[in-house]
Amino acid sequence: MSSRPAIRRPARLGSALTVALLLGGCGADIDTDPKADADVMVRRCGEPVPYTVPKRAVAYEGGSADKLFSLGLTDHVLGYVMPPANPPVSESPWAAEYAKVEMLSDDLLNKELVVSKKSDLVVAGWNSGFSEQRGITPEILDRLRIQSFMHAESCYNYPGFPEKTAPFDGLYTDLERLGAIFRVEEKATEVVNGLKKRVNAVRATAPTPAADPLPVFLYDSGMDQPFTAGSQVPPNDIIKTAGGRNIFDGLNERWTQVNWEAVTQAEPEVIIILDYGDQPAKEKIDFLKASPLTSALPAVRKNQFFVLDYNEGISGPRNIDGLEKFASYLTSLNP
Repeated sequence: MSSRPAIRRPARLGSALTVALLLGGCGADIDTDPKADADVMVRRCGEPVPYTVPKRAVAYEGGSADKLFSLGLTDHVLGYVMPPANPPVSESPWAAEYAKVEMLSDDLLNKELVVSKKSDLVVAGWNSGFSEQRGITPEILDRLRIQSFMHAESCYNYPGFPEKTAPFDGLYTDLERLGAIFRVEEKATEVVNGLKKRVNAVRATAPTPAADPLPVFLYDSGMDQPFTAGSQVPPNDIIKTAGGRNIFDGLNERWTQVNWEAVTQAEPEVIIILDYGDQPAKEKIDFLKASPLTSALPAVRKNQFFVLDYNEGISGPRNIDGLEKFASYLTSLNP
């Protein structure tokens, strides 16, 4: 990954008036508050950036769209880009909201689409939507006077302005920051408090820290070498909060490649299968059962597989759905 200068000034994205608004400030009605036409300063990873209220937001993948829909921002969403890995939007709790906006592409995010649709905000992750290799980065969009928002959990290695946060904390941060950008702080607080309440309920019933947590391996994909979850993505918090232990928790990475030897040495008792729209979970389970590299793993011998929906694994409100389901599964193993 190439580096950028540590200091740069983003292009002005709105009016000349800048209003510094703290995330914890009082709520505002988007349609009636005269300050909605002014700038608000919100951090994009580690960088303070001025935002005006977007009216033509483009979301990349389900996690981005779900965050916007959960805050009641459908009227401010132009559409979404949904690559094949993402399961059908009809499965989302916000399926009715997806139906009200345009599906812009079933491919990766690109600059040409955003420009042609006259978008005024792009919501995606660093190296997950935004990409230096594909020529669509916040810096490039700044020059085009198109606003951008990055998921906090993807910011830990953002060049120049890194920000490190635990994945669930990143989810809460995103909702609060989006609430500030769209002037719906009260709604954001309500949504975040609801998610935290659900997380705390799971944490209260999980095995105590003194107990020996079950080792868990998340299998994303890969046959020669597996792709898995490090400590910087939501499944790590899902596993830990539910009372398990991600066998690759020590890797300061997001989604990363490892080797089968490391997996076998860790002897996982449970395997989480990340279920893509284009890579069904059953095919992955069949591979693990058939491969001599994995067929003797404790989780495989005991048939202890848990299927995690793609949108429960990437940053978004459905992380908490995945947490509740996984916690229930772990409980079922030790009734």
